[in-house]
Amino acid sequence: MRLRKFGHDCLLVEHADARLLLDPGIFASGFEELTGLTGVLVTHQHVDHCDQDRLPALLERNPAAVVHADEATAGGLADKGFATRTVRHGDVLDLGTPVQVFGSDHAMVHPDVPVIPNVGYLVADRLFHPGDSLVPPDADVQILGLPTAAPWMKAAEVVDYLRAVHPQVAVPIHEALLTRPELYYGLFEDLAPTGTQVRVLDGGEPIEI
Repeated sequence: MRLRKFGHDCLLVEHADARLLLDPGIFASGFEELTGLTGVLVTHQHVDHCDQDRLPALLERNPAAVVHADEATAGGLADKGFATRTVRHGDVLDLGTPVQVFGSDHAMVHPDVPVIPNVGYLVADRLFHPGDSLVPPDADVQILGLPTAAPWMKAAEVVDYLRAVHPQVAVPIHEALLTRPELYYGLFEDLAPTGTQVRVLDGGEPIEI
C-alpha cells in the first residue's frame, strides 16, 4: 500500500487497482491536481474534510471517480450536482480494492453542539481513516490514521484510542490547528503500545507500507 498525505486529514491511498483520495479539505493542498482516482471518500461535512470549492476541479480531472460520503454530506453534494453515493455503517464498497464503512456519528464537541454524521473507512482490510471519531472499528487495523488534535478531543483520549486499535503503524492526521504538532507526535511515540510505529507523513513524500 502506498500512502501520501496532502495535509491535515487528506490521504491518497494506492492499493491493487485502487487510487483513493480521503477527506480533501480546506487545510490540504495539491490534491486537486491528481488524476486516475477510482474514488473520493469523505468522512463528514466539515470543511476541513470536504472542500466543496475545490471538488469540481478534482472531479473534472477524474471523471470516473464518484464521491462516497455520509448521508448528510452526500445529500448536500448531490443537491449541488456532484456524482455522490451515500454510505453507511456496514457497507462494503468495491473501488478497485475493498472498502468497509464503520461508524455513524461525529465525536461530541459540546452538549450544546448538534452531533452530525461521520463514517470511517477501512481500505483493503489494512488502513483505517476514522474522520472525527475515536470509536475503534470492529476490525483488525494495520495502519491507522490517528487524529492528533481537535476541539472534540484531548491527548489522553487519542492515546487510549491508539492503544485500543493497536495498529502496526499509526499515521498522525488532523494536525492543522496546531502550531507545534511535533509535541503531540512525540507523545504518541512515547505512549504507543508495543509493536506500533508512528510514521509522520507531513512532508508530503509518499511511502509504502
